[in-house]
Amino acid sequence: MPLEAGLQAPDFVLPDETGREHRLSDYRGRVVVLYFYPKDNTPGCTREALGFKEAADAYRAAGVVVLGVSPDTVERHARFKAKHDLPFTLLADPEHRVCELYDVWKEKKNFGRTYFGVVRTTYVIDREGRIAKVYKRVKVDGHSEQVLADIEALGLTKEGGFA
Repeated sequence: MPLEAGLQAPDFVLPDETGREHRLSDYRGRVVVLYFYPKDNTPGCTREALGFKEAADAYRAAGVVVLGVSPDTVERHARFKAKHDLPFTLLADPEHRVCELYDVWKEKKNFGRTYFGVVRTTYVIDREGRIAKVYKRVKVDGHSEQVLADIEALGLTKEGGFA
Protein backbone atom coordinates (compact mmCIF):
# COMPACT_ATOMS: atom_id res chain seq x y z
CA MET A 1 0.00 0.00 0.00
CA PRO A 2 1.49 3.36 -0.96
CA LEU A 3 2.25 5.73 1.89
CA GLU A 4 0.50 9.06 1.49
CA ALA A 5 0.10 12.28 3.46
CA GLY A 6 -2.04 11.82 6.56
CA LEU A 7 -0.96 8.23 7.24
CA GLN A 8 1.17 7.22 10.21
CA ALA A 9 4.80 6.80 9.15
CA PRO A 10 5.88 3.19 9.73
CA ASP A 11 8.38 2.86 12.55
CA PHE A 12 11.72 1.18 11.89
CA VAL A 13 15.19 0.66 13.33
CA LEU A 14 18.32 1.15 11.20
CA PRO A 15 22.00 1.70 11.98
CA ASP A 16 23.68 5.00 11.14
CA GLU A 17 27.12 5.54 9.66
CA THR A 18 28.70 4.72 13.05
CA GLY A 19 26.62 1.60 13.66
CA ARG A 20 24.37 3.29 16.26
CA GLU A 21 20.73 2.28 15.86
CA HIS A 22 18.04 4.87 15.21
CA ARG A 23 14.33 4.26 15.61
CA LEU A 24 12.00 6.65 13.77
CA SER A 25 9.79 6.87 16.86
CA ASP A 26 12.79 8.28 18.78
CA TYR A 27 12.21 11.48 16.81
CA ARG A 28 8.56 11.87 17.87
CA GLY A 29 7.99 15.51 18.74
CA ARG A 30 10.28 16.69 15.94
CA VAL A 31 9.70 17.14 12.22
CA VAL A 32 11.73 14.65 10.18
CA VAL A 33 12.81 14.78 6.55
CA LEU A 34 13.33 11.13 5.61
CA TYR A 35 14.95 11.00 2.20
CA PHE A 36 15.63 7.78 0.32
CA TYR A 37 18.37 7.74 -2.30
CA PRO A 38 19.93 4.99 -4.45
CA LYS A 39 23.68 4.99 -3.73
CA ASP A 40 26.44 6.90 -1.98
CA ASN A 41 29.04 8.73 -4.08
CA THR A 42 27.04 8.78 -7.31
CA PRO A 43 26.56 12.15 -9.03
CA GLY A 44 22.84 12.62 -8.32
CA CYS A 45 22.97 11.28 -4.78
CA THR A 46 25.97 13.44 -3.96
CA ARG A 47 24.23 16.57 -5.32
CA GLU A 48 21.13 15.72 -3.27
CA ALA A 49 23.17 15.25 -0.08
CA LEU A 50 25.07 18.48 -0.71
CA GLY A 51 21.75 20.29 -1.16
CA PHE A 52 20.66 19.16 2.31
CA LYS A 53 24.13 20.07 3.65
CA GLU A 54 23.91 23.61 2.22
CA ALA A 55 20.55 24.10 3.93
CA ALA A 56 21.56 22.38 7.19
CA ASP A 57 21.57 25.58 9.27
CA ALA A 58 18.07 26.49 8.06
CA TYR A 59 16.78 22.97 8.79
CA ARG A 60 18.37 23.08 12.25
CA ALA A 61 16.90 26.54 12.95
CA ALA A 62 13.49 25.24 11.91
CA GLY A 63 13.84 22.30 14.31
CA VAL A 64 13.85 19.75 11.50
CA VAL A 65 15.87 16.50 11.54
CA VAL A 66 17.24 15.22 8.21
CA LEU A 67 17.79 11.47 7.80
CA GLY A 68 19.14 9.94 4.59
CA VAL A 69 18.46 6.26 3.83
CA SER A 70 20.01 4.03 1.17
CA PRO A 71 20.87 0.35 0.74
CA ASP A 72 24.55 1.16 1.28
CA THR A 73 26.42 -0.36 4.23
CA VAL A 74 27.36 1.41 7.47
CA GLU A 75 30.99 1.54 6.29
CA ARG A 76 30.12 3.03 2.92
CA HIS A 77 27.93 5.65 4.63
CA ALA A 78 30.81 6.53 6.97
CA ARG A 79 33.12 7.17 4.00
CA PHE A 80 30.45 9.19 2.12
CA LYS A 81 29.63 11.31 5.17
CA ALA A 82 33.30 11.99 5.92
CA LYS A 83 34.20 12.75 2.30
CA HIS A 84 31.50 15.42 2.01
CA ASP A 85 31.39 16.49 5.68
CA LEU A 86 27.64 15.84 5.84
CA PRO A 87 26.03 17.28 8.99
CA PHE A 88 23.12 14.84 9.15
CA THR A 89 22.58 11.14 9.80
CA LEU A 90 22.77 8.47 7.09
CA LEU A 91 20.93 5.22 7.76
CA ALA A 92 22.04 1.90 6.26
CA ASP A 93 19.39 -0.44 4.81
CA PRO A 94 21.42 -3.07 2.89
CA GLU A 95 18.59 -5.62 3.06
CA HIS A 96 16.24 -2.87 1.79
CA ARG A 97 13.57 -3.75 4.37
CA VAL A 98 12.78 -0.12 5.20
CA CYS A 99 13.01 0.83 1.52
CA GLU A 100 10.33 -1.79 0.83
CA LEU A 101 8.27 -0.66 3.84
CA TYR A 102 8.28 2.89 2.45
CA ASP A 103 7.50 1.65 -1.07
CA VAL A 104 10.68 3.02 -2.67
CA TRP A 105 12.29 -0.33 -3.64
CA LYS A 106 11.09 -0.72 -7.24
CA GLU A 107 11.92 -2.33 -10.52
CA LYS A 108 14.01 0.07 -12.58
CA LYS A 109 15.29 0.08 -16.14
CA ASN A 110 18.51 1.63 -17.35
CA PHE A 111 20.14 1.14 -20.75
CA GLY A 112 17.96 -1.90 -21.42
CA ARG A 113 18.84 -3.54 -18.10
CA THR A 114 16.11 -4.30 -15.55
CA TYR A 115 16.97 -4.38 -11.85
CA PHE A 116 15.59 -3.42 -8.43
CA GLY A 117 16.71 -0.29 -6.64
CA VAL A 118 15.63 2.79 -4.74
CA VAL A 119 13.39 5.29 -6.49
CA ARG A 120 14.46 8.63 -5.05
CA THR A 121 11.68 9.66 -2.63
CA THR A 122 11.37 12.04 0.32
CA TYR A 123 8.89 11.96 3.20
CA VAL A 124 8.21 14.85 5.57
CA ILE A 125 7.01 13.43 8.88
CA ASP A 126 5.29 15.69 11.40
CA ARG A 127 5.78 15.83 15.17
CA GLU A 128 3.08 13.20 15.77
CA GLY A 129 4.72 10.74 13.37
CA ARG A 130 2.29 11.27 10.49
CA ILE A 131 3.37 11.76 6.92
CA ALA A 132 2.84 15.43 6.07
CA LYS A 133 4.14 15.38 2.48
CA VAL A 134 5.59 12.90 -0.02
CA TYR A 135 7.93 13.72 -2.91
CA LYS A 136 8.08 10.90 -5.44
CA ARG A 137 10.68 10.45 -8.17
CA VAL A 138 12.65 13.41 -6.85
CA LYS A 139 14.76 15.59 -9.12
CA VAL A 140 17.76 16.54 -6.97
CA ASP A 141 18.44 20.10 -8.11
CA GLY A 142 16.51 22.48 -5.86
CA HIS A 143 14.88 19.63 -3.92
CA SER A 144 16.20 20.56 -0.47
CA GLU A 145 15.07 24.17 -0.88
CA GLN A 146 11.61 23.06 -2.00
CA VAL A 147 11.24 20.69 0.97
CA LEU A 148 12.25 23.46 3.38
CA ALA A 149 9.81 25.93 1.79
CA ASP A 150 7.00 23.36 1.98
CA ILE A 151 7.76 22.63 5.64
CA GLU A 152 7.43 26.32 6.37
CA ALA A 153 4.23 26.59 4.29
CA LEU A 154 2.75 23.63 6.20
CA GLY A 155 3.52 25.41 9.49
CA LEU A 156 5.81 22.63 10.68
CA THR A 157 8.76 24.77 11.72
CA LYS A 158 9.48 25.84 15.31
CA GLU A 159 6.80 28.27 16.46
CA GLY A 160 5.25 28.07 12.97
CA GLY A 161 8.21 29.93 11.43
CA PHE A 162 11.95 29.85 11.27
CA ALA A 163 13.76 30.49 14.52
